[in-house]
Amino acid sequence: MHAPGVNIPLETMRHSAAHLMAAAVQALYPTARFGVGPAIENGFYYDIDLPVQLQEADLPKIEEKMRELRKKKLGYRREELPIDQAIAEMDRRGQTYKVELLELLKERGSTAVAKETGDAGVAEGGASSVSFYITGEFVDLCRGPHLENASQVGAFKLTHVSGAYWRGSEMNPQLQRVYGLAFFTQEELDACIHQIEEAKRRDHRKLGQELEIFTFSDEVGKGLPLWLPNGTIIREELERLAKEEEFKDGYVRVSTPEITKDKLYYRSGHLPYYAEDMYKPIEIDEELYYLTPMNCPHHHMIYLSKPHSYRDLPVRLAEYGRCYRYEMSGTLSGLMRTRGFCQNDAHIYCRYDQAKEEFLRVMQLHARLYDVFGIKDYFMRFSMPDLNKLDKYVNEPEKWIEAMRIIREVMDESGYPYVEQEGDAAFYGPKIDFIIESAIGNEYAISTNQLDFLASERFELNYVGEDNALHPVYVIHRAPLGSHERFTAFLIEHFAGIFPTWLAPVQAVIIPIADRHNDYAERVQRELLAANIPTSTGGIRLELDLSRETLQKKIRNAAHKKAPYLLIMGDKEAEAGTLSLRLRGGKELRGVTIPEFADRVRNEVVNRKDWEV
Repeated sequence: MHAPGVNIPLETMRHSAAHLMAAAVQALYPTARFGVGPAIENGFYYDIDLPVQLQEADLPKIEEKMRELRKKKLGYRREELPIDQAIAEMDRRGQTYKVELLELLKERGSTAVAKETGDAGVAEGGASSVSFYITGEFVDLCRGPHLENASQVGAFKLTHVSGAYWRGSEMNPQLQRVYGLAFFTQEELDACIHQIEEAKRRDHRKLGQELEIFTFSDEVGKGLPLWLPNGTIIREELERLAKEEEFKDGYVRVSTPEITKDKLYYRSGHLPYYAEDMYKPIEIDEELYYLTPMNCPHHHMIYLSKPHSYRDLPVRLAEYGRCYRYEMSGTLSGLMRTRGFCQNDAHIYCRYDQAKEEFLRVMQLHARLYDVFGIKDYFMRFSMPDLNKLDKYVNEPEKWIEAMRIIREVMDESGYPYVEQEGDAAFYGPKIDFIIESAIGNEYAISTNQLDFLASERFELNYVGEDNALHPVYVIHRAPLGSHERFTAFLIEHFAGIFPTWLAPVQAVIIPIADRHNDYAERVQRELLAANIPTSTGGIRLELDLSRETLQKKIRNAAHKKAPYLLIMGDKEAEAGTLSLRLRGGKELRGVTIPEFADRVRNEVVNRKDWEV
């Protein structure tokens, strides 16, 4: 077994581990048919069509077979075949998915195969011959490279099985995707397993159900979340925060429709550039309408509703707008990736000489908002076009270069960390994606800041200058909190469902020890609800437990709600008119008056910061 630093790339080892797993599966299930099996972050997976439904209990058996084959030092032998001969060979072996890939490769090339399967290592070329790797009895279409033999595969563990539609389309068969971890050493593997367990504990899909934040319904539609009362509170608190901070920066709020004529999207360029990500049109009165994929064209029309002079600029239009985008079923993931979402959107219309300052102000707004949530680990990804492939982008090389110059200067002056990435710009201009790291090290692209030089031309977005002539505006697209959906998913995992007081759906649970304390508990509830605590719901968010359960059972029930405070009251509290506070960390505060507690919560809500405990 090789250790790190022995000139074996980790990705190569993981890809070889995927082949080793496939060889083990074939040995155990000879009729298995294989899709693709790439190396991924922390390990690998393989999509397999099996005669049985694998359970997690089956994975140790596959691992055992992998170790058995590893001890035999099975080689990874490369062979090349003419593509027609390769198709015939895979057909003879009954590997129908490999035949399909080879035919796609022959017809459209390796780029199409990589795009449709998500596996860039399947094959290359397509005009003449293709490469295979042979590991024992397992033969796979693959461009490599691989290890010399299986004994060089490091520490591994199969983790779980999920369903995956072949080539990502729900119209195709669903295969079983077997996931595995692979590292050079057992210590690295153990550390990763610990991180995965922590990720499971924080999984927003699990906590979202337990804390009654959101749900999905097949009768409503895939990827269309239903926000429950607790989740709606989080949404409203986030929106309230955004409105307050945007007001400080001079934004005005607007509201736009969720359905629009196709003519607007042809004018904006979303048709045809963005058509594959949009829902199919609806015909009304012999005209085609689309569900809104983004709000920019609508904001442009608001800007055009009246003339503007150079003195009016910048104009900053903000909206939490509803958007709908088509995502393949296989890519949907709780609130992280949905088909319907509500975006913290805004567009800034400014003069050329204002563009740098406005772009920097937006970045500073991002940083200010992140500070509220205690998000310290983040960087920016500067996404630029590949100017050699302008079929994907607006063909205006000089404007692209100027826009990139402005953004790069702003990034350098800001002092914020950033990386550059070619080929991932929006079709109308370069952009900055803000990448934030969760408490368990996962990175999320949450929000964006884009400079658009195309909109002014397509929409004739002009202003009257000092010279009384018309001049084009620059447009900045920005969404510091991204969407309610994605940002809430991040926050659930970031806080492990233990939200700060200002954001918590339930801020306090009142627990009378016995029935004789119920009257006092209700008095406490009334006085706290009457206190001036400025939340999105109009006051403190309380629950009162008048059940006849034992005190310990009441405390356990309240703990599931992850409320910042439990207000426990018995004889002493009722007689003195005070409260006993139990904080989430286990600390207790006794003899707190009702006004003192109200002041405490008010301070936490107004400052959006919990007291140090």
